[in-house]
Amino acid sequence: MSNYRNFKLVVYFVAGGTQNTTREKLEADLAFFGKHMRLDKVYLEPFRSIFADEKQVEMCKAVFEDHGIEVAGGITTTIDDLPGEEPKQRMFNTFCYNDEKMLATLKEVSTFLGQHFNEFIIDDFYFTNCTCEACRAGRDAYNKAHGITDGSWQGYRLDLMQRVSKEYMIAPAKAVNPNCSITIKYPNWAESFQETGYNPAQQRTIFDNIYTGTETRDPITTDQHLPRYLSYSLMTYFENMWPGHNGGGWFDHYDLHITEHYLEQAYLTAFSKPKEMMMFCFQSLTDTMHIPALGYQLDKLDAVLDHCGKPIGIPCYLPDNCQGEDNVQDFLGMVGLPVICTPYFPAESATMLLTRSSACDPDIVDKLEKYVAEGGKALVTHGFLQATMDRGIQRMTSIRFGGRKVMTADFMVEQVRNIMHHRVMHYPHGNKPMLLEVPEHRNNATWALIKSVCGNENYGVMLQDTYGKGQLITLTVPDAFTDLYHMPETVLTRIRAEFPVGGVYLEGGAEISLFVYDNDTFIVYPYVDNGVQPSTIKLHIMGEAKALKLPVEGREIAPLYTDAAETVFEVRAIPGQYVLYQIIR
Repeated sequence: MSNYRNFKLVVYFVAGGTQNTTREKLEADLAFFGKHMRLDKVYLEPFRSIFADEKQVEMCKAVFEDHGIEVAGGITTTIDDLPGEEPKQRMFNTFCYNDEKMLATLKEVSTFLGQHFNEFIIDDFYFTNCTCEACRAGRDAYNKAHGITDGSWQGYRLDLMQRVSKEYMIAPAKAVNPNCSITIKYPNWAESFQETGYNPAQQRTIFDNIYTGTETRDPITTDQHLPRYLSYSLMTYFENMWPGHNGGGWFDHYDLHITEHYLEQAYLTAFSKPKEMMMFCFQSLTDTMHIPALGYQLDKLDAVLDHCGKPIGIPCYLPDNCQGEDNVQDFLGMVGLPVICTPYFPAESATMLLTRSSACDPDIVDKLEKYVAEGGKALVTHGFLQATMDRGIQRMTSIRFGGRKVMTADFMVEQVRNIMHHRVMHYPHGNKPMLLEVPEHRNNATWALIKSVCGNENYGVMLQDTYGKGQLITLTVPDAFTDLYHMPETVLTRIRAEFPVGGVYLEGGAEISLFVYDNDTFIVYPYVDNGVQPSTIKLHIMGEAKALKLPVEGREIAPLYTDAAETVFEVRAIPGQYVLYQIIR
């Protein structure tokens, strides 16, 4: 049983705290959490560079259990340079997995975890960036054996971490406790997994469960350029990867300067319908404003999730070990496209999103051609087209690229529905110039639904190709993805209107996300950010709808207007306030 109806609330307890706390302090800290929220579970860590005493581990475990809190284990694979050994250059003190003494430590800790816990989780430092002599020799031998001539690390590190996982993490724990369940937590930097040895495609065959890092960071002052929509989309990616085995979402308050940005991680994690909501970490959250603020929201989120079905959206295909246009799908999510992610080609979906990352699938053009010809509708970025120009994408579109770019803030937008067979155009102006690729195309073979305007010329931004029974829609994404936030409202609305999900799309500005479920419910969330103000938006429902109900509040909103094609509602969007709507037909 959980203290919340729709998720377990869990917290991570790091090894330094395990080693150094006292029973009295732990009781006092738990009292602070208990004032504001109801903890279900703790992941208690014996090892993170330091190895906590067995006595301390058992004391902490007993205190939590006395409070009715379930206890699982945890490990973070960081380690200081060993005494008497020559120091190794390792970012963040991650293990060298060619160092026998470090491997012996890993085996010892894994055995300890198996002895003391029936479940444990591996924090997301379980990767390698070591380039010592032994690691370089291992890479070179692997590459030679596999015909890899570019000197890259990817293949070697993927293979290394798979072997280490089996021999030094899983085998020792299960040798002493065959029923021990081991979860690997994946970080938020999914576009970089393969370079450092994270290998979900294979690791999901040897671990018992996976877990998702839903932390985002300040994108200006940190190296992790993560749109906040990632807290939702990455959850959908791992749930689709291994249905039923994604244990939950893990978020923290680091490198964030606005309290709402911390809370937004929790909101978007919750919107994905997780099994667990993991707070990192107990020590750094104790006696902070984050806990009262989050505690206030947890019951509200629980009430919202009571009414939500399964998350649905435009599936973005991100094949295993892919890279390219990193996180562009999340920037699109930040401007109102309901995107979910999957490592499998979504052949059965009515729509899909393909980016340059999708082009890492060597068979992607053949799959796409079959999909569209049979009636599917695909949204592809211009980066996807560029990456597949040498693979036959020309048979589906007349678009070509000559390396030209334009800087503009002016656009032309063709209305969604033509009136009396005449095209109705809008001419919005953005709030800043942006650099856009020029997709050269043949007139009347490919049609531009949105154009940028520069001087006395215009260039396609969203272009349409019909192919067989379906459509290929190409979107020219600004070179700086955040310029999507500066596109005019009319441009963003036109993009959304081309891909309604669950029969709904929103009309409004940027930095508003739409989360849709399979039971005629959806959530609108406007982000808290500089310059974002309360606004009035319109919600377009395909077909006839009698009302929009707010299930949590119990009241209904009448339509603004309706016709044979759609029903339109007008609502207020307040930054930081999520609202659940239900379509009443």
